[in-house]
Amino acid sequence: MKTADFRALTPEEVVARLKEPAPTLICFHTRPDGDAVGSAFALSLWLGAMGSSCYCVSADEVPQYLGFLSAGLQESVLPESIPTGFENARIVTVDTASPAQMGSLFERFGERVCLMIDHHGMGTPYADHLIVPQAAACGEVIFDLIAASGVDVPVRVSELLYAAISSDTGCFRYSNVNENTHLHAAALVAQGIDTAEINRRLFETRSYQSLKAEKAGFERLRFFEDGKIAIITFPYALQRELDVREEHLGTLIDVARCVAGVEVAVAIRGTAKGDFRVSLRSNVNFDVAAVAARFGGGGHVRAAGVTVSADSIEQAQDKILAALQEVL
Repeated sequence: MKTADFRALTPEEVVARLKEPAPTLICFHTRPDGDAVGSAFALSLWLGAMGSSCYCVSADEVPQYLGFLSAGLQESVLPESIPTGFENARIVTVDTASPAQMGSLFERFGERVCLMIDHHGMGTPYADHLIVPQAAACGEVIFDLIAASGVDVPVRVSELLYAAISSDTGCFRYSNVNENTHLHAAALVAQGIDTAEINRRLFETRSYQSLKAEKAGFERLRFFEDGKIAIITFPYALQRELDVREEHLGTLIDVARCVAGVEVAVAIRGTAKGDFRVSLRSNVNFDVAAVAARFGGGGHVRAAGVTVSADSIEQAQDKILAALQEVL
Protein backbone atom coordinates (compact mmCIF):
# COMPACT_ATOMS: atom_id res chain seq x y z
CA MET A 1 0.00 0.00 0.00
CA LYS A 2 1.52 3.30 -1.14
CA THR A 3 0.41 6.52 0.49
CA ALA A 4 1.03 8.29 -2.84
CA ASP A 5 -2.01 6.42 -4.18
CA PHE A 6 -4.30 8.40 -1.90
CA ARG A 7 -5.46 11.98 -2.35
CA ALA A 8 -5.54 14.74 0.23
CA LEU A 9 -9.05 16.16 -0.04
CA THR A 10 -10.47 19.59 0.71
CA PRO A 11 -13.39 19.94 3.14
CA GLU A 12 -15.60 20.83 0.18
CA GLU A 13 -14.66 17.60 -1.59
CA VAL A 14 -15.38 15.58 1.53
CA VAL A 15 -18.81 17.20 1.98
CA ALA A 16 -19.64 16.54 -1.68
CA ARG A 17 -18.73 12.86 -1.31
CA LEU A 18 -20.66 12.39 1.91
CA LYS A 19 -23.78 14.15 0.67
CA GLU A 20 -24.37 11.22 -1.69
CA PRO A 21 -26.71 8.88 0.26
CA ALA A 22 -25.30 5.38 0.75
CA PRO A 23 -25.13 2.74 3.49
CA THR A 24 -22.03 3.69 5.45
CA LEU A 25 -19.86 1.95 7.99
CA ILE A 26 -18.02 4.44 10.21
CA CYS A 27 -14.90 2.82 11.70
CA PHE A 28 -12.83 4.17 14.56
CA HIS A 29 -9.72 3.08 16.36
CA THR A 30 -9.15 0.33 18.89
CA ARG A 31 -9.38 1.26 22.58
CA PRO A 32 -11.97 3.93 21.77
CA ASP A 33 -11.70 7.29 23.50
CA GLY A 34 -14.18 10.13 23.72
CA ASP A 35 -12.99 11.78 20.52
CA ALA A 36 -13.34 8.60 18.48
CA VAL A 37 -16.78 7.71 19.84
CA GLY A 38 -18.13 11.27 19.78
CA SER A 39 -16.83 11.95 16.27
CA ALA A 40 -18.12 8.66 14.85
CA PHE A 41 -21.64 9.00 16.19
CA ALA A 42 -21.83 12.70 15.31
CA LEU A 43 -20.83 11.79 11.76
CA SER A 44 -23.43 9.03 11.78
CA LEU A 45 -26.24 11.40 12.79
CA TRP A 46 -25.13 13.98 10.22
CA LEU A 47 -25.05 11.44 7.42
CA GLY A 48 -28.41 10.15 8.61
CA ALA A 49 -29.82 13.67 8.23
CA MET A 50 -28.62 13.55 4.60
CA GLY A 51 -30.30 10.23 3.87
CA SER A 52 -27.57 7.67 4.59
CA SER A 53 -28.06 4.66 6.82
CA CYS A 54 -24.99 4.34 9.08
CA TYR A 55 -23.41 1.98 11.55
CA CYS A 56 -20.42 2.75 13.79
CA VAL A 57 -17.89 -0.01 14.31
CA SER A 58 -14.63 -0.63 16.18
CA ALA A 59 -12.51 -3.67 16.97
CA ASP A 60 -13.08 -2.87 20.67
CA GLU A 61 -16.33 -2.10 22.47
CA VAL A 62 -17.13 1.41 23.70
CA PRO A 63 -15.81 1.66 27.29
CA GLN A 64 -18.46 1.73 30.00
CA TYR A 65 -17.66 5.30 31.04
CA LEU A 66 -18.31 6.47 27.47
CA GLY A 67 -21.52 4.51 27.12
CA PHE A 68 -23.59 7.68 27.53
CA LEU A 69 -22.33 8.83 24.13
CA SER A 70 -23.69 5.85 22.19
CA ALA A 71 -26.71 5.26 24.42
CA GLY A 72 -29.90 5.03 22.40
CA LEU A 73 -27.95 4.95 19.14
CA GLN A 74 -26.30 1.52 19.15
CA GLU A 75 -26.02 -1.29 21.68
CA SER A 76 -22.63 -2.42 20.40
CA VAL A 77 -19.89 -1.30 18.00
CA LEU A 78 -18.21 -4.68 17.58
CA PRO A 79 -18.01 -5.98 14.00
CA GLU A 80 -20.18 -9.01 14.78
CA SER A 81 -23.04 -6.62 15.59
CA ILE A 82 -23.13 -5.06 12.10
CA PRO A 83 -26.68 -5.53 10.79
CA THR A 84 -27.52 -6.98 7.41
CA GLY A 85 -27.56 -4.51 4.56
CA PHE A 86 -24.02 -3.21 5.11
CA GLU A 87 -22.17 -5.93 3.18
CA ASN A 88 -21.25 -3.52 0.37
CA ALA A 89 -21.35 -0.29 2.36
CA ARG A 90 -18.91 2.52 1.80
CA ILE A 91 -16.44 2.73 4.65
CA VAL A 92 -15.29 5.93 6.33
CA THR A 93 -12.85 6.12 9.24
CA VAL A 94 -12.57 8.83 11.88
CA ASP A 95 -9.78 9.62 14.36
CA THR A 96 -7.74 6.65 13.11
CA ALA A 97 -4.25 7.65 11.98
CA SER A 98 -2.86 4.37 10.68
CA PRO A 99 -3.85 0.84 9.64
CA ALA A 100 -2.49 -0.49 12.93
CA GLN A 101 -4.98 1.63 14.86
CA MET A 102 -7.87 -0.08 13.09
CA GLY A 103 -6.77 -3.35 14.65
CA SER A 104 -8.59 -6.41 13.29
CA LEU A 105 -10.90 -4.18 11.24
CA PHE A 106 -8.12 -3.34 8.82
CA GLU A 107 -7.76 -6.91 7.62
CA ARG A 108 -11.51 -7.06 7.01
CA PHE A 109 -12.23 -3.56 5.70
CA GLY A 110 -8.90 -1.85 5.03
CA GLU A 111 -8.91 -2.16 1.25
CA ARG A 112 -12.46 -0.80 1.10
CA VAL A 113 -11.95 2.39 3.12
CA CYS A 114 -12.87 5.23 0.77
CA LEU A 115 -12.41 8.18 3.14
CA MET A 116 -10.25 8.89 6.17
CA ILE A 117 -11.09 11.87 8.42
CA ASP A 118 -8.45 12.59 11.04
CA HIS A 119 -6.46 15.21 12.94
CA HIS A 120 -3.25 13.38 13.85
CA GLY A 121 -0.07 14.96 12.56
CA MET A 122 1.79 11.64 12.51
CA GLY A 123 0.27 8.61 10.83
CA THR A 124 0.01 6.53 7.66
CA PRO A 125 -2.78 7.49 5.23
CA TYR A 126 -4.61 4.42 3.91
CA ALA A 127 -7.36 6.10 1.84
CA ASP A 128 -8.28 9.45 0.35
CA HIS A 129 -8.17 11.71 3.36
CA LEU A 130 -8.89 14.94 5.15
CA ILE A 131 -6.30 15.38 7.90
CA VAL A 132 -6.25 18.61 9.92
CA PRO A 133 -3.27 18.48 12.32
CA GLN A 134 -4.03 21.89 13.80
CA ALA A 135 -7.37 20.59 15.09
CA ALA A 136 -7.17 19.58 18.74
CA ALA A 137 -9.72 16.81 18.17
CA CYS A 138 -11.31 15.00 15.27
CA GLY A 139 -14.56 16.39 16.62
CA GLU A 140 -13.45 19.82 15.40
CA VAL A 141 -12.99 18.47 11.87
CA ILE A 142 -16.48 16.93 11.91
CA PHE A 143 -17.88 20.20 13.29
CA ASP A 144 -16.46 22.15 10.35
CA LEU A 145 -17.72 19.62 7.80
CA ILE A 146 -21.23 19.80 9.22
CA ALA A 147 -21.12 23.60 9.25
CA ALA A 148 -19.94 23.66 5.63
CA SER A 149 -22.76 21.36 4.56
CA GLY A 150 -25.51 23.66 5.80
CA VAL A 151 -27.48 20.63 7.03
CA ASP A 152 -29.51 20.93 10.23
CA VAL A 153 -28.57 18.26 12.77
CA PRO A 154 -30.03 17.24 16.16
CA VAL A 155 -28.75 18.84 19.37
CA ARG A 156 -27.38 15.37 20.22
CA VAL A 157 -24.68 16.07 17.63
CA SER A 158 -23.54 19.11 19.64
CA GLU A 159 -23.29 16.95 22.77
CA LEU A 160 -21.23 14.35 20.92
CA LEU A 161 -18.87 16.90 19.38
CA TYR A 162 -18.39 18.76 22.66
CA ALA A 163 -17.54 15.46 24.37
CA ALA A 164 -15.11 14.63 21.56
CA ILE A 165 -13.28 17.94 21.89
CA SER A 166 -13.27 18.02 25.68
CA SER A 167 -12.04 14.43 25.84
CA ASP A 168 -9.06 14.95 23.53
CA THR A 169 -8.03 18.19 25.24
CA GLY A 170 -8.24 16.96 28.81
CA CYS A 171 -11.14 19.33 29.45
CA PHE A 172 -9.23 22.06 27.56
CA ARG A 173 -6.04 21.65 29.64
CA TYR A 174 -3.65 20.15 27.08
CA SER A 175 -1.18 21.95 24.84
CA ASN A 176 -3.18 21.07 21.71
CA VAL A 177 -5.82 23.63 22.68
CA ASN A 178 -5.86 26.75 20.51
CA GLU A 179 -8.18 29.64 19.66
CA ASN A 180 -10.27 27.54 17.28
CA THR A 181 -10.76 24.88 19.94
CA HIS A 182 -12.48 27.40 22.19
CA LEU A 183 -14.46 28.88 19.30
CA HIS A 184 -15.78 25.45 18.38
CA ALA A 185 -16.62 24.71 22.00
CA ALA A 186 -18.37 28.06 22.38
CA ALA A 187 -20.56 27.37 19.37
CA LEU A 188 -21.52 24.00 20.82
CA VAL A 189 -22.21 25.43 24.27
CA ALA A 190 -24.53 27.96 22.62
CA GLN A 191 -26.80 25.04 21.68
CA GLY A 192 -27.74 24.71 25.34
CA ILE A 193 -26.01 21.40 26.05
CA ASP A 194 -25.17 20.32 29.60
CA THR A 195 -21.39 20.67 29.53
CA ALA A 196 -21.04 20.17 33.28
CA GLU A 197 -22.64 16.75 33.08
CA ILE A 198 -20.61 15.75 30.01
CA ASN A 199 -17.35 16.70 31.72
CA ARG A 200 -18.37 15.01 34.96
CA ARG A 201 -18.93 11.76 33.07
CA LEU A 202 -15.66 12.12 31.16
CA PHE A 203 -13.31 13.18 33.94
CA GLU A 204 -14.88 12.74 37.38
CA THR A 205 -16.29 9.23 37.17
CA ARG A 206 -14.19 6.14 37.96
CA SER A 207 -15.35 2.56 38.23
CA TYR A 208 -14.09 0.44 41.10
CA GLN A 209 -12.21 -1.70 38.55
CA SER A 210 -10.40 1.38 37.22
CA LEU A 211 -9.33 2.32 40.73
CA LYS A 212 -8.02 -1.22 41.29
CA ALA A 213 -6.06 -0.97 38.05
CA GLU A 214 -4.60 2.42 39.00
CA LYS A 215 -3.48 1.07 42.38
CA ALA A 216 -1.77 -1.91 40.75
CA GLY A 217 -0.26 0.37 38.10
CA PHE A 218 1.22 2.65 40.74
CA GLU A 219 2.87 -0.36 42.35
CA ARG A 220 4.48 -1.25 38.99
CA LEU A 221 5.64 2.29 38.20
CA ARG A 222 9.32 2.49 37.24
CA PHE A 223 11.55 5.49 36.49
CA PHE A 224 14.42 5.91 34.03
CA GLU A 225 16.80 8.67 32.94
CA ASP A 226 16.89 10.28 36.39
CA GLY A 227 13.12 10.32 36.65
CA LYS A 228 12.47 11.87 33.25
CA ILE A 229 10.81 8.72 31.91
CA ALA A 230 8.08 6.91 33.84
CA ILE A 231 6.81 3.52 32.65
CA ILE A 232 3.98 1.34 33.93
CA THR A 233 3.78 -2.24 32.67
CA PHE A 234 0.52 -4.10 33.13
CA PRO A 235 0.72 -7.77 32.04
CA TYR A 236 -2.38 -9.50 30.72
CA ALA A 237 -2.11 -12.02 33.55
CA LEU A 238 -2.53 -9.16 36.02
CA GLN A 239 -5.70 -8.06 34.25
CA ARG A 240 -7.11 -11.54 34.72
CA GLU A 241 -5.99 -11.69 38.34
CA LEU A 242 -7.67 -8.38 39.18
CA ASP A 243 -10.69 -9.10 36.95
CA VAL A 244 -10.26 -5.84 35.02
CA ARG A 245 -10.69 -5.23 31.30
CA GLU A 246 -8.87 -3.09 28.77
CA GLU A 247 -11.38 -0.29 29.25
CA HIS A 248 -10.32 -0.01 32.91
CA LEU A 249 -6.68 0.65 32.02
CA GLY A 250 -7.04 3.96 30.20
CA THR A 251 -5.99 6.08 33.17
CA LEU A 252 -2.75 4.19 33.84
CA ILE A 253 -0.92 6.70 31.66
CA ASP A 254 -2.14 9.53 33.91
CA VAL A 255 -0.71 7.77 36.97
CA ALA A 256 2.71 7.82 35.29
CA ARG A 257 2.37 11.31 33.80
CA CYS A 258 1.38 13.19 36.96
CA VAL A 259 4.61 12.54 38.89
CA ALA A 260 6.74 15.66 39.31
CA GLY A 261 9.82 15.65 37.10
CA VAL A 262 8.44 13.17 34.56
CA GLU A 263 8.89 14.38 30.99
CA VAL A 264 7.65 11.28 29.15
CA ALA A 265 5.14 8.77 30.49
CA VAL A 266 4.46 5.29 29.08
CA ALA A 267 1.81 2.68 29.87
CA ILE A 268 2.26 -0.80 28.38
CA ARG A 269 -0.60 -3.30 28.60
CA GLY A 270 -0.53 -6.93 27.62
CA THR A 271 -3.38 -8.35 25.51
CA ALA A 272 -5.04 -11.73 25.11
CA LYS A 273 -3.42 -12.01 21.67
CA GLY A 274 0.07 -11.72 23.16
CA ASP A 275 1.03 -8.31 21.82
CA PHE A 276 1.37 -5.08 23.81
CA ARG A 277 -0.57 -1.85 23.62
CA VAL A 278 1.49 1.21 24.39
CA SER A 279 0.33 4.72 25.31
CA LEU A 280 2.84 7.58 25.34
CA ARG A 281 2.43 11.08 26.76
CA SER A 282 4.87 13.97 26.96
CA ASN A 283 4.88 16.80 29.50
CA VAL A 284 7.48 18.72 27.48
CA ASN A 285 8.14 19.45 23.83
CA PHE A 286 9.09 15.87 23.04
CA ASP A 287 7.59 14.17 19.98
CA VAL A 288 6.18 10.86 21.22
CA ALA A 289 4.31 10.43 17.93
CA ALA A 290 7.65 10.06 16.14
CA VAL A 291 8.55 7.27 18.57
CA ALA A 292 5.18 5.57 18.03
CA ALA A 293 5.60 5.86 14.26
CA ARG A 294 8.75 3.72 14.44
CA PHE A 295 6.51 0.82 15.45
CA GLY A 296 3.64 1.59 13.07
CA GLY A 297 1.62 3.79 15.42
CA GLY A 298 0.77 7.45 15.37
CA GLY A 299 -0.70 10.37 17.23
CA HIS A 300 0.32 13.85 18.28
CA VAL A 301 3.57 15.39 19.48
CA ARG A 302 2.54 14.96 23.11
CA ALA A 303 0.13 12.02 22.91
CA ALA A 304 0.49 8.87 20.83
CA GLY A 305 -0.14 5.15 20.82
CA VAL A 306 1.03 1.95 19.17
CA THR A 307 0.76 -1.84 19.40
CA VAL A 308 4.13 -3.56 19.77
CA SER A 309 5.04 -7.19 19.14
CA ALA A 310 7.45 -8.71 21.65
CA ASP A 311 8.16 -11.97 23.44
CA SER A 312 7.37 -10.44 26.83
CA ILE A 313 6.17 -7.21 28.38
CA GLU A 314 9.72 -6.59 29.58
CA GLN A 315 10.98 -6.84 26.01
CA ALA A 316 8.25 -4.47 24.87
CA GLN A 317 9.38 -2.03 27.57
CA ASP A 318 12.99 -2.35 26.43
CA LYS A 319 12.02 -1.57 22.82
CA ILE A 320 10.07 1.54 23.76
CA LEU A 321 12.66 2.70 26.29
CA ALA A 322 15.51 2.34 23.77
CA ALA A 323 13.58 4.40 21.22
CA LEU A 324 12.88 7.10 23.81
CA GLN A 325 16.46 7.19 25.07
CA GLU A 326 17.74 7.57 21.53
CA VAL A 327 16.05 10.93 21.10
CA LEU A 328 15.47 12.18 24.66
